[in-house]
Amino acid sequence: MTTVQERQPEQHVFEADVSRLLHMMVHSVYSDKDVFLRELISNAADACEKLRYESISKPELSSDGTQPGILVSLNAETQTLVIEDNGIGMSRDEMIDALGTIARSGTKAFMERLEAAKAGEKAELIGQFGVGFYSSFMVADRVNVISRRAGEGEAWSWSSDGKGSYHVVAVDLADAPARGTRIILHLMEDAKKYTSKWTVEKIIRDQSGHVPVPIRLVEKEGAEPSQVSDGAALWTKQKSEISKQEYDDFYRSVSGQYEEPLANVHFRAEGRHEYTTLAFIPGAQPFDLFDPDRHGRMKLYVKRVFITDEAELLPRYLRFVRGIVDTSDLPLNISREMIQESPVLAAIKKGVTSRILSALEKMAEGEAETFSKFWDLFGAILKEGIYDDFERRAQLLKLARFRSTVSDEATRSLADYLAGMKEGQSAIYYITGSSLDQLKSSPQLEGFRAKGIEVLLLTDGVDSFWPTNAPDFEGKPFKSVTQGLADLNAVTGEGSTDEGGRQASPEVTAFIDFARSTLGEEIADVRVSDRLTESAVCLVASELGLDRQLEKLLQGAGRLQTASKPILEINAQSELVKCIASAGDQTFREDAAWLLLDEARILDGDKPTNPRAFADRQARLFTLAIGRGK
Repeated sequence: MTTVQERQPEQHVFEADVSRLLHMMVHSVYSDKDVFLRELISNAADACEKLRYESISKPELSSDGTQPGILVSLNAETQTLVIEDNGIGMSRDEMIDALGTIARSGTKAFMERLEAAKAGEKAELIGQFGVGFYSSFMVADRVNVISRRAGEGEAWSWSSDGKGSYHVVAVDLADAPARGTRIILHLMEDAKKYTSKWTVEKIIRDQSGHVPVPIRLVEKEGAEPSQVSDGAALWTKQKSEISKQEYDDFYRSVSGQYEEPLANVHFRAEGRHEYTTLAFIPGAQPFDLFDPDRHGRMKLYVKRVFITDEAELLPRYLRFVRGIVDTSDLPLNISREMIQESPVLAAIKKGVTSRILSALEKMAEGEAETFSKFWDLFGAILKEGIYDDFERRAQLLKLARFRSTVSDEATRSLADYLAGMKEGQSAIYYITGSSLDQLKSSPQLEGFRAKGIEVLLLTDGVDSFWPTNAPDFEGKPFKSVTQGLADLNAVTGEGSTDEGGRQASPEVTAFIDFARSTLGEEIADVRVSDRLTESAVCLVASELGLDRQLEKLLQGAGRLQTASKPILEINAQSELVKCIASAGDQTFREDAAWLLLDEARILDGDKPTNPRAFADRQARLFTLAIGRGK
């Protein structure tokens, strides 16, 4: 039989993403490296919480009676720092999986941004992202991990210098924790300060003082441990007993973010269901905000026992919120699968969502500057709820803020929009596109500007979808300015101007008929425009069709095979159009009709469908113009 001492270490190579991350950790110019201690303590606390959870169904895992705890040991002589917990521990396979691969959502995006950042920006990026265990290599040139999983008779050691590979080997049980994990950091020369009791104790109190597991500190080998934190859960305290600094520290420990939160929502619900919520609105965008799976990051506790961070405690459009929910109304042995079907959880989700939205309403009413920052960070996500959440659609529409043709760089609410509507205006007008500059120059806006009608400028991806699911706001429907007739003639009132003379001359009418015949299958119709005042042409969708931008998005996503034919609108008062209409040359008129269509496509952000034909027509017109000039 092969003994532990005879076993040879297994050498493994880090997966590619880990190697990239380790390289950046080791070589990044990062002055505030204290984050590593917060990350390791957070991992240790999670391990203790996992043991408490597994012990519900397997009491023998913690039958020794020891309470969960984290021990931090310092040794200035050997220049080492040790973080040890008596949590769930790791088996060999779990150790390889946890320490050799990255599965955390958002890590790839984080590394891409970190690689692209300037040296001076790297500290901020690292600080905003929970880099977990690998942050150890910012301060250590070698890391050893010894772990024994609860209930198992083997212990394993993991060791690496962070330069591309690591070793795993079995160790004697006498050299391992009775249960849990011990992480030994061999500190770099410039990281000696992390063997100082005062330095380490301050970092723990500032960044990890509210993890729900007691933390003790051993100043030097042979010394008695002193308690740094008692493991009392912050959310169980009265709000009057908690300082802003304590809230901010807890937010950092639970979110992995580094900045201060914009707001917190702390309450205890009593009655039919009892639960406590401590939630935070982040002060910066989490890196997994646009994760395609759109999972939330709220942690669920039952009687202070961590259950999961994958329960849907909030709708997906509030996935930026970080925090915890602790309830006594669920059984401790409930499976993660059954959680999602629980009516209790559904009631909790409804209650927490209402309180979060109410907090945002208060922020919008009383803290305009803070709410403006919130909207810049998370407005695009919150608007997903207008599309998804019928029950709260009216509430979300009141919270929504928009840039418009009258707002410059500021944002306006829909209430502001209604207050500025013109006499005779029957709809809330909007236009969607990829950028503000593109939208501001859209020819479809010309007639609305002339009438003094405000148009919402919508540039987020979701803006092409939610108006189709939001029939109205306080009785006023939403209407795209690129769809159907503009109906501007009915609008009067101060600030509007009556353009008049929208009727086409006989020559222009004849040209429109000619263009309709010439363009044939390319368009649904050609008609006189009542929305153009400067440009010669524009494209719009039919009244019953999809908005132009929505149609493009659906086509790009492969969800729409064939686009509907657009309507070409012509400005009957345009001097260019009048000049073309008066020409008698058949070839010239055909080229002009096609070039006007291509011009409208270009103004709409598209390309001519046949670039070669477009170039040929331009060449013929240039040649004709030059010939006449001679």
